[in-house]
Amino acid sequence: MRYFIIAGEASGDLHGSNLIKGIKNTDPESEIRCWGGDLMRQAGGTLVKHYKESAVMGFVEVLSKLRTILKNLERCKKDILEYKPDLLVLIDYPGFNIKIAKFARKNSIPVFYYIAPKVWAWKEGRIKKLKKYVDRLFIIFPFEIEYFKRHGIDAIYNGNPLLDSIADYRLASESREEFCRRHGLDEKKEIIALLAGSRKNEIKYLLPKMVKLSKNYGKYQFLLAAAPSIDDSFYHKISGGAAAEGIKIIRDETYSVLRHGTAAIISSGTASLEAAIIGTPQIVCYGGNEISYLIARAVVKLKYISLANLILDKPIFKELIQHDCTIENMRSELDRILTDKRCVSAMKADYAKVREILGGEGASEKVAESMLDEYKKLKENDYRGI
Repeated sequence: MRYFIIAGEASGDLHGSNLIKGIKNTDPESEIRCWGGDLMRQAGGTLVKHYKESAVMGFVEVLSKLRTILKNLERCKKDILEYKPDLLVLIDYPGFNIKIAKFARKNSIPVFYYIAPKVWAWKEGRIKKLKKYVDRLFIIFPFEIEYFKRHGIDAIYNGNPLLDSIADYRLASESREEFCRRHGLDEKKEIIALLAGSRKNEIKYLLPKMVKLSKNYGKYQFLLAAAPSIDDSFYHKISGGAAAEGIKIIRDETYSVLRHGTAAIISSGTASLEAAIIGTPQIVCYGGNEISYLIARAVVKLKYISLANLILDKPIFKELIQHDCTIENMRSELDRILTDKRCVSAMKADYAKVREILGGEGASEKVAESMLDEYKKLKENDYRGI
């Protein structure tokens, strides 16, 4: 069977790679063409377009890249028609992927959406498009089951694939001492993990603040977990030289940085939920273009921006957003995590509840099996698209 999979950012690349592994186990004769990243290629997909060439976030930022986005849409449509997949699998990235879904359905190509757009946060109007252009919706958060059911969609939940990613991590058994020796770190100094985001505009906002903050903590060593799509040269440029500022850049080992960190400062996103699953006490910091922020504040209808906080519907950890994301507030929250054992204990107890709600491992394989079953049902019913 021929699959065409599209992911538009680092988290989608991660989930896409796990899905590809599941597909390869479930459908050994499968052929997989993808728009995604290095992880999807390593998992066995034929990579056509890398997400780092087009990843954009923020209202103003999208407008500035509109011509590139439109060119990518046309190229992707052409690629799909030439490849003639049996199934199109879309991973999050709704601004792009919903347009592709509409195109695919008109060309009688079955469309499965994996990792639903966060319509429960904003742009709820997209639900109509999901119902019209998507044949099956696969979700990764249990609270989405009832939400989509209320809107007439029987979404399919098979657990959260991050549990698989973390359980299968290649350095999961490495001790802190081994990690420190391998990277030339001081084994006696505790580690503060820094995750500044996966997009350049996020990093431009947050990394300079992290650098200034680190100067107040000489007893600790700060490790910056590099995003796959960002070169070290960019980090040095934005920070004025991260290494010179006492921050060591660690590449391709985000889970190790989190596992061995006493605390973490994280740009909101998948990384925040990964930290919760791993068990690292954290502060979420987020901000960017002021106009984009004002628009987002007007349309986003959530109490929290972090997935772990959303899952438990409570502030497990502090979120410092835009104007609250100051050096003073970051320092205050970091001090609290480093000194208040009761605070950390409560946070970790809530983390355990999050892991329990998300379920066990094996989600990626279950999703792959489910996709194959659902595809067979469509073909049995003489699928013709719209």
